[in-house]
Amino acid sequence: RRVHGGIKADIAKMQVNLPFDVKDVLPDPIQQFRVWFAEAQELGLVPEDGQPMCLATATPSGVPSARIVLLKNIVDQGIVFYTNYESRKAREIEANPNVSIVFHWPNWQRSIRVQGVATKLDSSSSDEYFNSRPLGSRIGAWASQQSTVIPDRAYLEEKVAHFTEKFAGSTVIPRPPHWGGFVVIPISVEFWNGRSCRLHDRIEYRRPTTDSTWTIQRLAP
Repeated sequence: RRVHGGIKADIAKMQVNLPFDVKDVLPDPIQQFRVWFAEAQELGLVPEDGQPMCLATATPSGVPSARIVLLKNIVDQGIVFYTNYESRKAREIEANPNVSIVFHWPNWQRSIRVQGVATKLDSSSSDEYFNSRPLGSRIGAWASQQSTVIPDRAYLEEKVAHFTEKFAGSTVIPRPPHWGGFVVIPISVEFWNGRSCRLHDRIEYRRPTTDSTWTIQRLAP
C-alpha cells in the first residue's frame, strides 16, 4: 500500500505533536528500530525494492564520503546492506570500519541515525540473498567493476553481454567473490521524532563498544 498527497500531509500533521520519550522505547535499539520500520511499512513509506539509507564512510585520515544504499535486512546484530567488495565504500570500510547511517522519512517527521562498525556478512547469508536477486542484477554484479573508471557505457554493456553468454543455460549463477553483504553493528542509535516549534524529541542509545550495555538518554533538539 502506498501513501500519497494529502494522506502523507495528514500523517505529518498527526505525527508532529505525538510525544516520544525514554520511557516509551524498548531496551534494545534494534528492537525499537524494528517497531518504527514496521510502522513505516504499514504506512506505505518503504519502497518495494528496499528502504533507502544514507551510508557515510571515511578514509583512515578522516576524509568522508556518503551515498544512498538500500537496507536489505535487520538482524539482531544490526543493519545489513550488500555491495561490491571492491567499491570505494567497501575499500574505505576495510581501512576504517567506522560508519554512519541515516534513515529519513520527511513526511512522517521521523529519522534514525546509526553509528557503528561495519563487518562483512557471513558467506552463506550473502549467497542466499544473491540467489534471490533478479537475473539481470546477478549478471550486473559480475559485469560492473564498481567505482572504477570506464571508457563509456558501451564497455559496460559489452561486459554484461559477455557474462550473459557465459552463464546462459546455467541453473545457478554463483555469487562473485567480490560481492556480498556488510552488517553495521551499532554503538549509537538516535531516534528523532518531529515536534512543533522545532522542539523535537531525540532519544539516543549509546554504548562504548559493540558488546557492552546500552545507555538510553534524551538529547536537546
